[in-house]
Amino acid sequence: MVIDVNLENLRSQMKLDPEKVSFSLETFIREYMESLERDGVVIGLSGGLDSAVVAALCKRAVGAEKTLALMMPEKDSKEDHLRDALHFAKTLGIQTKWIDLTPILGELGTYKIFHLNKISFLGKSIKGAIIRAAYRYYDRKIGETPFASSLRGLKGKPFITLLERGNAYYRIKHRLRMVLLYLFGELENRLVVGSANKSEYQIGYFVKHGCDDAVDISPLLNLYKTQVQELARYLGLPSTIIEKPPSPDVIPGMIDEEAIGIPYKLLDMILLALEKGWGNVEIMNTLGIEERKVVYVKTLIERSQHMRKIYTPIPLTP
Repeated sequence: MVIDVNLENLRSQMKLDPEKVSFSLETFIREYMESLERDGVVIGLSGGLDSAVVAALCKRAVGAEKTLALMMPEKDSKEDHLRDALHFAKTLGIQTKWIDLTPILGELGTYKIFHLNKISFLGKSIKGAIIRAAYRYYDRKIGETPFASSLRGLKGKPFITLLERGNAYYRIKHRLRMVLLYLFGELENRLVVGSANKSEYQIGYFVKHGCDDAVDISPLLNLYKTQVQELARYLGLPSTIIEKPPSPDVIPGMIDEEAIGIPYKLLDMILLALEKGWGNVEIMNTLGIEERKVVYVKTLIERSQHMRKIYTPIPLTP
């Protein structure tokens, strides 16, 4: 098979028809809600791009009166994210519930895991600066990001205690949100709708069994992050949500692109090229990048494969 290695062709394939995509996803949400005999949908609304797009699609698909948004902040959540989530929910006119996770996480001892929390005079901005510096130091010292190191187990890896504590600290927050989404999903007979996109899913930038993984449906899972941004513009999302740097908002100071180690625009083009069967040299020459960046993305895909698959034993022969 002849592969068309052409930058403009790659860019054209990244483009989408937002009206057509929106209609298709609205139909998908509505049909699954009905086929699974649910009375409505429930989403986690964080103030970020992906969850806002899902909220808008749900409202268009099943109506504001059947759409419930849970806002589940905790003490590390940024105020502007919360403000954006509240304002957008009011704009849509959807139902909302506000649940502060701080007391629950405190009871679980989560905040004690993170050593910086023990220094009472440190604000979020100072904590964020320290965390970013530590993240960059790890990358320079080890030659890969803490994110990449944590996609599998940590056996034999340097700074293992810090990685273990960091992973436990932020992953429990996603998993607690998943529990609450299903609590209200089952209490009110609602479909749990996730917000994961294709870019993050392919490289493992999500929490296994977290609020974007353990869901009933994932409308955005076939869209790259830059395509979600394009869809957001069509849906009329506020510029404050579309243009803000994407962030997991679970550890002070971190944004997605710094955590991942590569900008979404470049990541999406590499992922699409790999999907189309391009080789390393073809990608690096066409995109004008170093081969190590292509290798890095392929490494993330390979290491995170277990997060997208349930492993079962080989069937026993009679």
